[in-house]
Amino acid sequence: MNFNSTLLADVYLIDVNPFQDERGFFMRTFCKDEFQQIGHTKEFVQFNHSINPKKGTLRGMHFQVSPYGEVKLIRCIAGSVFDVVVDIRQHSSTYLQWFGAELSSDNRRMMYVPEGCAHGFLTLSDSAELLYHHTSYYNPMADRGVRYNDPTFHIEWPISIEVVSEKDMNYPLIDDTFEGYPL
Repeated sequence: MNFNSTLLADVYLIDVNPFQDERGFFMRTFCKDEFQQIGHTKEFVQFNHSINPKKGTLRGMHFQVSPYGEVKLIRCIAGSVFDVVVDIRQHSSTYLQWFGAELSSDNRRMMYVPEGCAHGFLTLSDSAELLYHHTSYYNPMADRGVRYNDPTFHIEWPISIEVVSEKDMNYPLIDDTFEGYPL
């Protein structure tokens, strides 16, 4: 695996190295030793699968508050998405900045999202599917989000948003009272 630094501190875009022969290909998507090289020491405790039938579907920008904060590892296994991370960590050098990249079944890239960052994606194709690995169990009482169209971030979504949940539309905008995610 190749861990590519991004514009955000501790956020990585990961390229896998598939072994290919006449049978097809094989690739490793996680290796504890390799992930330790980027400082990852937590155990992944929950895997989720997201199925999104329609192009232009937005999910995000989600995170869980402490002590239920989580590291996420995201991979697109069908179709393609524009995957976005917003740094909301109080004392981060990239506080309130965002990074986005295409994840697809063709490029097989993964996004590593550290605790204290909000995550979301926009489907670039019909029938987009993602696998998420989490280091914390989902806790509805810790579930939070920030608005995907908040002018503070000015995320440049590459296509128009056609489907978004009411919950995601109604997350708060960042204002002067926002203190960020404490680490």
